[in-house]
Amino acid sequence: MSYVIGVDLGTSAVKTLLMDRKGNIAAEATRSYPLFHDRPGYSEQRPEDWVTATIEAMNEVASANGIDASTIEGISFSGQMHGLVLLNESGEVVRNAILWNDTRTTAECREIETVLGETLLSVTRNPALEGFTLPKILWVRKHEKQLFDQASIFLLPKDYVRYRLTGELHMDYSDAAGTLLLDVAGKTWSEEVLKAFDLPASFCPPLVESHGLVGTLLPEVAAASGLSASTKVFAGGADNACGAIGAGILSEGLTLSSIGTSGVILSYENDKNKDFAGKVHFFNHGKENSFYAMGVTLAAGYSLSWFKKTFAANESFNEMLAGIEDVQPGSNGLLFTPYLVGERTPHPDANIRASFIGVDGSHERVHFARAVMEGITFSLNESVDMFRQAGKVVDKVVSIGGGAQNPVWLQMQADIFNATVVSLENEQGPGLGAAMLAAYGCEWFTSLEECANQFVKHADSYKPNAEAVEQYAGLFRIYQQVYAQTVSINEQLVPFRG
Repeated sequence: MSYVIGVDLGTSAVKTLLMDRKGNIAAEATRSYPLFHDRPGYSEQRPEDWVTATIEAMNEVASANGIDASTIEGISFSGQMHGLVLLNESGEVVRNAILWNDTRTTAECREIETVLGETLLSVTRNPALEGFTLPKILWVRKHEKQLFDQASIFLLPKDYVRYRLTGELHMDYSDAAGTLLLDVAGKTWSEEVLKAFDLPASFCPPLVESHGLVGTLLPEVAAASGLSASTKVFAGGADNACGAIGAGILSEGLTLSSIGTSGVILSYENDKNKDFAGKVHFFNHGKENSFYAMGVTLAAGYSLSWFKKTFAANESFNEMLAGIEDVQPGSNGLLFTPYLVGERTPHPDANIRASFIGVDGSHERVHFARAVMEGITFSLNESVDMFRQAGKVVDKVVSIGGGAQNPVWLQMQADIFNATVVSLENEQGPGLGAAMLAAYGCEWFTSLEECANQFVKHADSYKPNAEAVEQYAGLFRIYQQVYAQTVSINEQLVPFRG
């Protein structure tokens, strides 16, 4: 039996999956590392911590009982997006990495908008948001010039780890698309953007496909990890792109609904000229010459966790949600908007906050619980709605994360999205997508689609209920009015927040 390893470099931990040719998990391992929040809005990590944790996790799966490490043929990666790693000419890290959830760069975002104007959306296909990489580059140049002057090239988190494993510098298209430096449709670093901010082309690493072979393990890494030095290393992709691969989102009509702390609606796209006017993200896919459109709800699962912590701290989620199946769609006239920490899609607004609308004396806790679930799903449906308005077909949705753990919520998604919703038998997300890229790169399969047929297994399927679809369609249009009706009120409340 031969194997591949998928490495998922997350924000709090790295997870490695050892997969065989049949798509079975032979072993898995996780290692965590610290986050540093030295000031409000700051979020940083030490790149060396990623390397140490990754090698340790790879060593654990390679030495698992019954595994011959020499039969591990390839490794690929999924990585947290947007994080800035600066290297000097010697390949050494200049400063800690600034992560995707760091919010210090608001001024730099406004600068990018002013300097690039319409070029921002026509070339990079995405708005300037604090999470992206270019604003971080500009911030370091402005506030830490001595450090910036030492930097000769930038990388993203997983690319730095891969560099340390192989000695080779590369970045794949799906992760590069989140930098605001890539011509997304043209698949090249944008000369126009680089020139506008006086950045040399050499500051950007060579671009490669996600399944592209970028090298083999350095001898010292092979020794530390227990793997063969001839193990092939493939580029990998951004976490959302790999999550899409791991859920089989590889053709038109397929959409991903992922409800974790935040929520994502991601839809496959093969038309590089599809224009969403910056209202949703548009990135290169991990599948060659493909793309995906993506909307984000900042407080998806977090909204339900907040509700539990606040109103049912001593109960399990199942106990808290008991009886929601008996509540009719609309929670007896109660609406919830999940803006607990602001919102991203379709309202990039850091100041907006959540609302319960329509509360009356007949409402019990179970109505509020169901309203929270409906509000999260309505927010995700904002992206589905925009996809359809742009001419996309959304008729099958693969649901993963917390929203796929509850049958009532799965049916709710089917009814609100008005699409068939399916769950997965073995949900492994981005790590599975990374392993699939390695399997494809090792030529186990002739395409990612063929690989998905073997690795991605659907479980239960939920069809939309016509009566509920009609009820939710009316409620959704009401839900869409809440933002506009409360935005001014929330702006006025900002000075009173602790």
